[in-house]
Amino acid sequence: MKLTKAIFPVAGLGTRFLPATKANPKEMMPIVDKPLIQYAVEEAIAAGIRELIFVTSSSKRAIEDHFDSNFELEASLIERGKKDLLEIVRGILPEGVSCAYVRQKSPQGLGHAVLCAKQLIMNEPFAVLLADDLIDGGQQSCLQQMVSVFEKTQSSVIAVQKIPPAETKKYGVVDVANAEEKIATLRGIIEKPDPEKAPSNLGVVGRYILTPHIFSLLEQTSQGSGGEIQLTDAIASLLKYETVSALQFSGKRYDCGSKLGYLEATIAYALKHPELAEEFKRSLQDFVV
Repeated sequence: MKLTKAIFPVAGLGTRFLPATKANPKEMMPIVDKPLIQYAVEEAIAAGIRELIFVTSSSKRAIEDHFDSNFELEASLIERGKKDLLEIVRGILPEGVSCAYVRQKSPQGLGHAVLCAKQLIMNEPFAVLLADDLIDGGQQSCLQQMVSVFEKTQSSVIAVQKIPPAETKKYGVVDVANAEEKIATLRGIIEKPDPEKAPSNLGVVGRYILTPHIFSLLEQTSQGSGGEIQLTDAIASLLKYETVSALQFSGKRYDCGSKLGYLEATIAYALKHPELAEEFKRSLQDFVV
């Protein structure tokens, strides 16, 4: 099985960033000069994805516009001789990569969002990327690392990282035979357990590669944590039918669903930006107490 499709669940309301997200999608909030969703899309494309499926809501038109052509802007840049900016704008979506959009009519959880894309996935494996999790994988992105595992196992793969025990209620937590192994086989997975009930210190982050069998299981999954249809619960059921691997990826994850994580990501990416790094580093000294 070859991986060519990816789902981007972007229908959330972004309430933790109000009022900034009242009229603008949180996925369009910039990290330096690119929106969060573009970083996720670039990661997917670098891993070989060619069909991008966005699960949106009525307030997310800006995402569709961002990945569409803007003839007026391009004509203006051509007229003004701004070739460098024109290349940036035209390069947002490379040739050979397509976008599709499907609406999630009401917020019913990540599992429901993935299920909304069933008809566009059909009987193929697919990736799921959450833009809130910005992952700097260095030479090899998180999804590229996962694809390497998938090509060997031909079964589902989820990305995990070590988390503080006190934070288990924020994550899906996996049960594996050896939590020190970089690639481990799942024995179980629980959504947002209390610390004393967590099976390990490995939490799931926003990268998944799933086989199409997950759809039939999602259709049978009842509401779980938070009254939502949880992807975690369907993955727990998937373990009865296939091996699921947990990959402790190499790289740094920024939780841009939180204000602190968003600010940390902005600083980190500004410090390695080719146009800003040195000047920004000097300016930061004014804020160091």
